[in-house]
Parts: sequence; structure tokens; C-alpha cells
Amino acid sequence: MNKIAVVTIAALAAGSLFAQTRVNTRGARRGAQPAVPAEDIAAAGAKADRVTVDQYPKLGSQSTLVAPNLGGGTTIGQCWTGKPRKWIVLEAKYTTESRCTEQLAFTWHVILDTKTCTNKDKEGASKLAPYSYFTQTVTYQNIPKGSHAASVCLHPSYLERYGEPKAIGLVVMNSDGKVIAGDSFSEIKGIAAHTQFWEEPKIMEAKQENGEPMIERRQGLQDRSKTIWALVNPNDYEMVAQ
Repeated sequence: MNKIAVVTIAALAAGSLFAQTRVNTRGARRGAQPAVPAEDIAAAGAKADRVTVDQYPKLGSQSTLVAPNLGGGTTIGQCWTGKPRKWIVLEAKYTTESRCTEQLAFTWHVILDTKTCTNKDKEGASKLAPYSYFTQTVTYQNIPKGSHAASVCLHPSYLERYGEPKAIGLVVMNSDGKVIAGDSFSEIKGIAAHTQFWEEPKIMEAKQENGEPMIERRQGLQDRSKTIWALVNPNDYEMVAQ
């Protein structure tokens, strides 16, 4: 990525929208200030809306995992004979205080850094936008009191072509649509952690020197239950609303 492109993002990642209030989030990175306005916490009040995010997703290669390999019969045999392919698996751990929480919506915002792609065709990767943005909302329902997990995944082909996640935001909303927990983390120069970077037009619509977008919006981020990872620790995840 050229120097002007770096400066473009760096100059625009200013205000910390998440840094308006301090909220108790055990396990969040030191200094983290989640995106939860104080008035929303006061309005939530009841234990039914109290959620603590104990662990946020990891960035970079720490978020990549080889999927479990399940044996079984096929009519064509095994096609892939190379090294095991890695998925991008983003996981968060959270705690609810109510005996039963009706519903919680987890909205994920993820930016992949193209230069970290694992595809050997680096020349092909250089023709893509420097970054790729994905978003997905997963809503869980009938959540019992205790510790739970939330997760979204990207197929290995996304890691191979578009790279590792270098900026991640997570926002949790209750059944009334109020934001009650969340934060963001970034290793991208110019995209500050603890900000709602996905709502900053000057970041999301930044241009390269040649006029092409710095960040390309893409589809493909999946709820964990729709992937092979649904078979791993299934009791940690609650029913996904249809």
C-alpha cells in the first residue's frame, strides 16, 4: 500500500466514539472503553439486560484455526491433498445475569488486511483493495443465566485471498434495540481501537491515490452454526433466532 494511502486513513481516524463512557468489561484489553452510552446502561437497569463481555475476539493469525476433520463416506473420495486449510474464527465470551434473557443481537464488523493473505498469488492479491470489510448480525434467544459464547466465521478461501482480520468491532444489543455492550480493536494504522470505525465515512470511503477504494465491502461472514464449527462446543452457543 502506498504512503499516501496510509496517510489518508491515518488522518481520518480521529474521534473515539466508543470512548464516551467507561463500562465494566472483564477481560477487555487494558484501557478499553466499550461503546455503551451511560444512558443506555441506566435505561437497561434490569438484570435481564446486563451483559458482560469477558473475552473479545483475537486479531491476526490468532483468529485462524484448522477445522475439525470428520471422516465419512463419499462417492468421489477426498479432493484436497495439500496442507490443512485455516478458517477465520472470531469468538467472544459473555456472561448474562438474568435467569433467562429473551434476546441478544451481536453485530460484528471485521476488516481484513489484503497484504496478509495466504494465497501464493501475491500479484493477484495486489490488484485487490488494500482492505476488505465484512459485517454480520447474529441474534441469540432464550439465553439462560451464565457464561456463553458468540461467534462468526469466514471460510478458508477468504483468508487465502483477502487476508487476516486486523480490525474487529463487536456491538451487543438487547431486545429493545439498545446497545448494552461492545468494543473494537485494531492493528491498522489510522483506524483507532475503541471507535466505531464502521460508521466513519472518512475511513470507510477513503480512496487510494489512483481513486480506487481503500476498503472494499464484501459478503461472506457466517454465523458459526452454519459452518463445520457448529460441532465444536455446541453447548456454549444458544439458539439462533430465525
